[in-house]
Amino acid sequence: MRHVPVLAFLTGTLCVSIAFPLAGQITPSEYRDEFLRHFEQSSRKVISLAEAVPQDLYAWSPGEGVMPVSQVFMHIARYNYMYLETSLGIPAPNDLDQDALESISDKTRVRTLLQRSVDHVREHVGPMTDEEVAGSTVLYGRNVAGWAVLFQLLAHMNEHVGQSVSYARMNGIVPPWSTD
Repeated sequence: MRHVPVLAFLTGTLCVSIAFPLAGQITPSEYRDEFLRHFEQSSRKVISLAEAVPQDLYAWSPGEGVMPVSQVFMHIARYNYMYLETSLGIPAPNDLDQDALESISDKTRVRTLLQRSVDHVREHVGPMTDEEVAGSTVLYGRNVAGWAVLFQLLAHMNEHVGQSVSYARMNGIVPPWSTD
């Protein structure tokens, strides 16, 4: 971590130099590692919730025109692939039909494909270089650094983890990591 000396004049003749860390001065690899820590937590939650929800509730939706449980899980999986592919140039596996993901409703397939998308993110983000994490790319029509894509992927996942928790609780299912 970099430090910058800060001079503090305590009297007219006394000067003390104190080193404070520069805020926001992390390296791209430190950012990548922090992303992966948060991603692991969110991934464990969504996968454990996908396991806790019974198959008969995978078609449940809180209302007309609102994504059912299975589609929320598959939406997360789809975007785990999409953000890496469209903004970071990391292609999804050739045998995966991303456009069909959100129509899958079988619990075993949903759980498998969700896990596979998580593994894909881990496999490709973990070895990203500082240049790749900090490099310029496009996300939703804006020029951003690669780390902004990772930030968006995590924000997207967490939004839908929250949605899944709400769905589960509406159906009397307590999230496995929760105590109440």
